[in-house]
Amino acid sequence: MRAEIRPVRWVMPADGVVVRSLWSGLSRGTERLVASGRVPQAEHERMRAPLQEGEFPFPVKYGYCAVGLVEQGPPALLGRMVFALHPHQTRFGAPVGFVSPIPEQVPARRAILAANMETALNGLWDSGAGPGDRIAVVGAGIVGLLVAHLARGLPGTEVTVVDVDASRAGLAGALGVAFAESPPGDCDIVFHTSAAPAGLGTAIAAAGLEATVVEMSWYGEGLQPVPLGGAFHSRRLRLVSSQVGQVAPSRRPRWSHARRMEAAIGLLADDRLDALITAEVAFADLPAAVPALLAPGAPGLATAIRY
Repeated sequence: MRAEIRPVRWVMPADGVVVRSLWSGLSRGTERLVASGRVPQAEHERMRAPLQEGEFPFPVKYGYCAVGLVEQGPPALLGRMVFALHPHQTRFGAPVGFVSPIPEQVPARRAILAANMETALNGLWDSGAGPGDRIAVVGAGIVGLLVAHLARGLPGTEVTVVDVDASRAGLAGALGVAFAESPPGDCDIVFHTSAAPAGLGTAIAAAGLEATVVEMSWYGEGLQPVPLGGAFHSRRLRLVSSQVGQVAPSRRPRWSHARRMEAAIGLLADDRLDALITAEVAFADLPAAVPALLAPGAPGLATAIRY
C-alpha cells in the first residue's frame, strides 16, 4: 500500500504511438489486490497488465485504464483521443494495436470506464441472458452497475441491483435500474460481482430452477467458502465463471479482443454513466491518496486520475 512517482525512460515501438495522458482510471478491486500483495504466485503471469512494468509482488507499475491524445504515430491516429491498457503515467509509447480510438460522442473522462464496460459486456455474453429475463446483479460496484445497465437494454427484462449498502440505491437509480437490499427470487440469471463470499450465497439463493449464476468476482489468494448445500443441487443451478481475459465462447469465433473493446467504448456514449465516476485526484497527488482510495470499504466507485 505504498506508492511513489518515478521517472521512466521508454522508446516508442517502430510501429507505435506516443500518447500524452489526460485521464486514467483506478480499478479499485484489482488494484487493491495488487497494492496489498494478494496476487497469488500461480497467477503472476496471467494477472500481468498488458503494458505492466516490474514483477509481482513488488515493485510493480500496474494499471489498464489510460486515456490520452496521440502526439506521434500514424496519420490516421495523430491528434486522436485513444484508450490504452496502460498503467498510470503522464506520457507513454505503445504499439498501435494496443490503443483504441475514442468516438467523439464519448468524453475522454468517461472513457476511463472502457475496461470495466468490456468486463461487463463479456459477462453478459457469458450469461446467455435474453429478452424478458428476470435478472439480479448482486454487488453494486462499478462492474455490477454496468452489467445491470447493459441487461436493462434487453427488451422486457426485469433487472434488480442488490447490495447491503443502501447508499448505492442512488447510483442504480441514476442508471434507471431497480435497487434492493435483498434479491427477488426465482431469477433466470444472477450475476455476482460483490467479491464477498456472502454475496455469492445471496446470488445462489436468488436463482430459480435450472437458472444460471455468473461469478464475476475475483478474490485473489486464499480459500473462499462457496455455499453449494441447500437447494443448489435440487434446483440444478448452473455456476459459470466469467473473466475478461478471453472473449466469451459464444462470440469467440467472430470477435477479436479489439472488436470487443471497440464495442465497449461505443457503449459508453450515455451521459448517465458519468455518475459512476465518484472521485477525482490529480496525478501528482496519487501516491498519497492510494491508501485511502484502495482501503477495504472505501466509499465511492471509479476514481478518475487527472493529468
